[in-house]
Amino acid sequence: MAVIAGNWKMHMGPKETTEFFADFTPRASSDELIVFPPALSLAAAVSCPDRAPHVQLGVQNIHWEEKGAFTGEVSASMAAEAGAAFVLIGHSERRHVFGETDEQVAWKIAAAGRHGLIPVVCVGETLEERRGDRVAEVILGQLDAALHALTDGDGRFLIAYEPVWAIGTGETATPSDASEAHATLRSRLEERLGVGAAARVPILYGGSVKPGNAAELLAAADVDGVLVGGASLDPESFSAIASAAE
Repeated sequence: MAVIAGNWKMHMGPKETTEFFADFTPRASSDELIVFPPALSLAAAVSCPDRAPHVQLGVQNIHWEEKGAFTGEVSASMAAEAGAAFVLIGHSERRHVFGETDEQVAWKIAAAGRHGLIPVVCVGETLEERRGDRVAEVILGQLDAALHALTDGDGRFLIAYEPVWAIGTGETATPSDASEAHATLRSRLEERLGVGAAARVPILYGGSVKPGNAAELLAAADVDGVLVGGASLDPESFSAIASAAE
């Protein structure tokens, strides 16, 4: 079963969130569906009567501390109490716009684990790093840092490979590009967790996923789902992507 996740980024207020689910639910597929609304819209998504129960919710970011003087931040415990089941950690925009480090990513993963949130850990290279033939070096370094925070092996987590050069640019990695990166990640998971445990970790592709390319990406080897950005804001396009998984 494919995992279809939608990251709304800084879009969709509470009213728009309610309207989205009223339109999206009748066309939701049976695949695992996760939506990451903005923090201020999470309550609207949780309470929306039109949201199908199998459409799960997450937050786009958390702070690693339990509480404190961190204006504007949200803790893992707050997110869980508010109804989130998942959390995006290490998204390319958090890393490259807000300067989030591998160490901070690991702290956030640990915080998620303490409060039962399922982390979706994002990894990916820049265009310069790809042109420098450093894809494996970069994504494995990011994965290794994350795995240090997942040492108990008991909690579920997901990986999202999102090449930075394909985020919101209209550029998309080819299915073979995605498969190659996913195979590299899967191999490292097998080294660290064992073959059986590694096989249970979904690896999603993220980067300009649209209805027109979703089926081809989802059919690629080692691609277990997609993390959708802009196309997840429209109920019709997000439904088409979910349908492509079937």
